Amino acid sequence: MKQRGPGGDRPLTRQPGAGEGAGARSEPAPARPKIDKASANDRALDSIIAADKRQALELAPVSRETEDRLDRYIALLREWQAKTNLVAPSTLPQLWTRHIADSLQLVDLAPSARRWADLGSGGGFPGVVLACVMAGRPDARVHLVERIAKKAAFLREAIRVTTSPGVVHLAEIGDNVDRITGPVDCVTARALAPLHQLIGFAEPLMRQGAKALFPKGQDVEAELTEAAKYWNIQPQLHQSRTGDGWIVELTSVERRG
Repeated sequence: MKQRGPGGDRPLTRQPGAGEGAGARSEPAPARPKIDKASANDRALDSIIAADKRQALELAPVSRETEDRLDRYIALLREWQAKTNLVAPSTLPQLWTRHIADSLQLVDLAPSARRWADLGSGGGFPGVVLACVMAGRPDARVHLVERIAKKAAFLREAIRVTTSPGVVHLAEIGDNVDRITGPVDCVTARALAPLHQLIGFAEPLMRQGAKALFPKGQDVEAELTEAAKYWNIQPQLHQSRTGDGWIVELTSVERRG
C-alpha cells in the first residue's frame, strides 16, 4: 500500500542520507605500509653473514682486536661491492668462511712470517686479512699487488679503515719485484693464475728467501703435474679447513732447462 505524503498522492520517498547516493564519496581504504624489499633483503643477509662469521671463527680463531678489524673490513667490502665487483655475489652469504677463514689459515702455516706479499690481491683476500692479523706485530708489513685501479683504491681504503700494516702497489703482477722493497718472508696468491704461472711470479721473491703458499682447488694434482713441466719443485700439500681445496707450500723452486 502506498503511503500518502503530506501534499497528495505521491508516495513517500527516502532522501539519501550523508554518505549515500550518487554524489556520495566513499571513505578511502587505509594505506598499506610499504615494505622496503632492499632493506628486508639486507637484514636477511646480515643474519646469514653473522651465523657464517661464528662458524668461520670456530675454524680460525683470532684475537678480539683482529676480529674488530675484520668487521670493519667486511663492512667496507659490502659497501663497495655495490659499485665494484670485489667478490662473486654468490659468495656474499659465506664471506667469513669462504674468504676470511680461508685466508686466516695461511697464518698457521707460516707462524713466524711477518712480511708478506700478496700477488693479485683483488678484494683483499688474503692480503687485507693477513694485514689485520699482522697489526701490532714488530716489523710487520703486507705488500698487496693489484693491477686494477678501482680495486687498488679499495685496498688502500681497507688498509686505512683497519689501521693495518699494508702497502698497496698498483702494478702488473710481474712487476712486483721492482716495487716491493725489503725482505719478504712469505708470498701468496689466491685465485689468480695456474700454479706454473704463480711460481713464475713468485720466483724472484723466493730466490731472496721467501716461501710460497698458494691456495688451490680440487684439481691441484693436475696443476702440480703441469707445473713440473716448467719447474723443479718439491711441494708440500695442506688440506684446506674451509672446503675441498688444498694449499701448496713451496720453499724453493728452480726453472727447468
